[in-house]
This record gives sequence, structure tokens and C-alpha cells, in this order.
Amino acid sequence: MLESRIYVGLRDKDSREQRYETDRYKAVLKNVCRNYHTPFSLQVIEGGYFHDDGTWVDENTLLITLIGTPQKTVYEIAKDVCSFFNQESVMITCDTVLRYSVHDRLSAEQFFSQK
Repeated sequence: MLESRIYVGLRDKDSREQRYETDRYKAVLKNVCRNYHTPFSLQVIEGGYFHDDGTWVDENTLLITLIGTPQKTVYEIAKDVCSFFNQESVMITCDTVLRYSVHDRLSAEQFFSQK
């Protein structure tokens, strides 16, 4: 199963300032994921970024984690967020993961032996 992560800095690409409170950006991201009918996890982290002109900035960053979401949908979410938040870019990372629910009938030993 694919785990995708979208990293979104919160500084506007033109003003280079965070224009709104972090909670407002979180609310937008939640609505985006809800509109795409995809489950997600959201974290606020600190990050840094080089603008296209080479200028370094420290900024608040939102990390959206999507597990099992089709790659096309991940890209569409990233593209929307990049536009809505007026970003030069957002970063997407992907990795293969095993998903396990405590309600699954596998024992922990069976689950971990699948790797």
C-alpha cells in the first residue's frame, strides 16, 4: 500500500509571510481532503525552504499523510493546496507501507512476518 506525504509551507510566495493563522490553513486542508473523499492525518511541523531566488526562510509547515490514496488524487490535492496557499511548490514523498488495524484477524507475529 502506498503512503504519500504532502509538505506545505505556510509562507506566501509573494509576500514571504504567513498571511493567516495556522488553524485557518488546517481548516482549508481538512476541507480539501474531505472534498476528495480521502482519509488523512495532519501535523504541524517546522521547516525551512529555499525560494527559487535562493533566499532561505524558516516557516511553519503542514504535513498531510495519505495512506492508500491513488497517486492521481494525491497530485490533485497537492496542486490545489499549492494554488490555494499561493506556494512556489509543495513537496510530495511516497513510500510503500503495510497497514494493520487492531481489528484485523492477524496476530502481530503474522503481520510482521509479511514484510
